[in-house]
Amino acid sequence: MAASEENSALFPIFILTIMAIPIVPYTITKLCRAATKKSKSIHCHCSECSKSGKYRKSIFKRISSVSTCSNFTLLLLWVVMIILVYYIKSMSGEIQVFDPFSILGLEPGAPESEIKKKYRRLSIQYHPDKNPDPEAHKYFVEYIAKAYQALTDPAARENYEKYGHPDGRQGFQMGIALPQFLLNIDGASGGILLLWIVGVCILLPLVIAVIYLSRSSKYTGNYVMHQTLSTYYYLMKPSLAPSKVMDVFIKAAEYMEIPVRRTDDEPLQKLFMLVRSELNLDLKNIKQEQAKFWKQHPPLVKTELLVQAQLTREFAALSPSLQSDFKRILETAPRLLEELMKMAVIPRNAQGHGWLRPAIGVVELSQCIIQAVPLSARKTTGGSPEGIAPFLQLPHINETVIKKLNRKKVRTFQELHDMDSQERADLLTQTAGLSSSDVKDIEIVLDMMPSLTLEVTCETEGEEGIQEGDIVTLHAWVNIKRGNGLIGALPHTPYYPFHKEENFWFLLADSVSNNVWFSQKVSFMDEAAAVTAASKAIEESMEGSGATVKETSRAVAEAVDKVKGGARLVMGKFQAPSEGNYNLTCYCLCDSWLGSDTRINLKLKVLKRTRAGTRGAVLADEGPIMEDGVEEDDDNEDGEYDDDYESEYSEDEEDDQNSKNKQQAVNGTTSKHGKAAEHSSSDEE
Repeated sequence: MAASEENSALFPIFILTIMAIPIVPYTITKLCRAATKKSKSIHCHCSECSKSGKYRKSIFKRISSVSTCSNFTLLLLWVVMIILVYYIKSMSGEIQVFDPFSILGLEPGAPESEIKKKYRRLSIQYHPDKNPDPEAHKYFVEYIAKAYQALTDPAARENYEKYGHPDGRQGFQMGIALPQFLLNIDGASGGILLLWIVGVCILLPLVIAVIYLSRSSKYTGNYVMHQTLSTYYYLMKPSLAPSKVMDVFIKAAEYMEIPVRRTDDEPLQKLFMLVRSELNLDLKNIKQEQAKFWKQHPPLVKTELLVQAQLTREFAALSPSLQSDFKRILETAPRLLEELMKMAVIPRNAQGHGWLRPAIGVVELSQCIIQAVPLSARKTTGGSPEGIAPFLQLPHINETVIKKLNRKKVRTFQELHDMDSQERADLLTQTAGLSSSDVKDIEIVLDMMPSLTLEVTCETEGEEGIQEGDIVTLHAWVNIKRGNGLIGALPHTPYYPFHKEENFWFLLADSVSNNVWFSQKVSFMDEAAAVTAASKAIEESMEGSGATVKETSRAVAEAVDKVKGGARLVMGKFQAPSEGNYNLTCYCLCDSWLGSDTRINLKLKVLKRTRAGTRGAVLADEGPIMEDGVEEDDDNEDGEYDDDYESEYSEDEEDDQNSKNKQQAVNGTTSKHGKAAEHSSSDEE
């Protein structure tokens, strides 16, 4: 009887153990995250962002943020675990260990006379001759008789004292962690038990694994479909103009799965008329161009029109059914654009270089989608090589206001940004006719905008110079400053319906040859991860150069202070090219803001190989090794590579004064401080 009860208790114990293994550590992790979660506000507080409702914390949202499906499920599982613990405890209390004194109802050490007296009384109650109940007979034989024997028979008592049972040593017992009703096998129950074991232990895990693998096999780690990556890779071209990046972007497999309904025809026709000027159609043959546009694959037409609805802010033209597709497109856009950027800078030649021009185009498209600014607004107008696009990301600013500002000779966004706050307020209120609350919103957004500076060094570790074929180490610090003092922040995006973190792309490129030598994504959101990465990189670099422990510790401490002060370390290696002087450009491009990009010039001199051997590579005896040096400033060369790969929507203007202010690199090292010019503008530094 006890053994049966013990076996029955094993199943809830087994279930409790299986549940506790994942739930306990997951709960601890979740509580730790909740305790360390920062309460600091890092989003924009202008009136437009407040009206968007993305960051509003109503009572319902506060409750819903806690009472999520995962939290409710976790709480329910804990309730089940508590019930199992209580059930196991109650069952364990019912299971009795063999104790002859307790069975006979005697105190331990009772004399033999009392034992016999108590046995006679129980025999009258449970003996088969006195009680015909089969359960009474069973209890008398298995418990009362054995208890009496254990206390009166010398051999049985010796066995009880030695082994805890009057019959001597008991055999090894094993329990099965299954419910008791499944163990009562008779006829058909055996088949049911077999089916249960096969179904739960074999078929169920197999079905779950097949479903998971079939779904996960379609996606990468960044939740982008493999078919999308393949499409992006083959459609990416080195001469892809920024205006043509849209044609590649919308061909993602995710967008091809968006349903095209008959009810969408009329709303899409209306939307087409509203955004037609942004579709790069030949107005001279507008009928033919329009017919050609509608003959494309229907999901392509729908996706491009919905993206253009975001760029032109024509949200009112969307029907309820289109609204869901519109949000679906915008939600996946950042991930797809990031993968498209990787396809642009992925190594494409023997030197491991990517392509600069399409990379810039991808970033420009990302900026316009996040800020809901038309691509045509990037065209050069008047004295502004970057167009009116940066102005349009500010709240309450439209083309009428921009024209009024131009009359006061404020032609570039940088001029407006660099003004004194009081001077800017007077200009916006008196000239543009904005209210004081509108001006306050603009100031909030300008204080949120990042200002970037770069400090870049290229060198060969352990050597004085760079020779062709050497492995060059790039060491760059990307520094960020905002008017409001934040380091990591969410950008001002009132027209983008989802939370969007800022991301920056660091590129070392040769704009003349359209080659990206090195690229890396940079984020200012996670300070702890940045501290860890910078410390590890500095330690490895110092150890490789043979520095002492004290010097390494000092360098790591300095790097940590820099990271906490708003800098991020970018380190990488590339192989030096053949002998020559190279005018490189270091870009830092933001995927969320217009007008916050920066670039600096880096002159790299690679000498003919004179040393034997090459670190990190095996070359021929007369193969090259490199050395970095200083190339004297050559205005003609600077102007040449600045003009070659600019945005299609902006044009460089030669400015002699600006050319004189171009910073020269010394020994492969260059840095720039202050507000940096956008990459698509001329070198206004």
